[in-house]
Amino acid sequence: MKLVNILSVILLAAVLAAGCGKSGVKTGDKQEVSKKSGKTLNVSVSDSKINWTGKKVTGQHNGTIDIIKGEVYEDNGKVTGGFVEIDMNSIKDLDLKDSSFNAKLVNHLKSDDFFNASKYPVSKFEITKVTELNDASMPNVNATVTGNLTIRDVTKSIIFPAEIKIESGVLKCKADVDIDRTDWNVKYGSGKFFENLGDKMINDVFSLALSILAK
Repeated sequence: MKLVNILSVILLAAVLAAGCGKSGVKTGDKQEVSKKSGKTLNVSVSDSKINWTGKKVTGQHNGTIDIIKGEVYEDNGKVTGGFVEIDMNSIKDLDLKDSSFNAKLVNHLKSDDFFNASKYPVSKFEITKVTELNDASMPNVNATVTGNLTIRDVTKSIIFPAEIKIESGVLKCKADVDIDRTDWNVKYGSGKFFENLGDKMINDVFSLALSILAK
């Protein structure tokens, strides 16, 4: 079994988010982005992070991906919009200790089988709406975030629960979100599109754990 086939992959990417409590996003057609309004808070790339986990039948991998830049727009304590851009060439794996296997996996994720980072180096998430949420079953979540996520050349609207706090001009967002990569035409090793994959089948869903700070 080749380790480079173990992962479905990450992304992001290009995602802004929040929320404690893992959740699969609701995916739909691209939505119109509202005009910028309110005060601009700049995302601190040094204080923000995105962790990813990808799984298959026989195991999983995990790693990180870097935010290039981002902005969040705030008006009277409410988020009115914003965006985050993700560097797809910054993908790292953290669990493989053998340097050659690690490099093979990372290069595979950057290849056209997955994110084609040379052709599509940036993924992006743009907020279209943030709605307050009060759900006793989700005590660490206080909002629902809607926005457009672009991976490769595909843009989809996604909706997910989030935890957002704004204090003394500093915004903090957290999230654990599961995303179906095939919605963005990342189909390698997917049981939806290929038969007889056996233990080489890769999960369509990958997990993102996000922590965003803007000020």
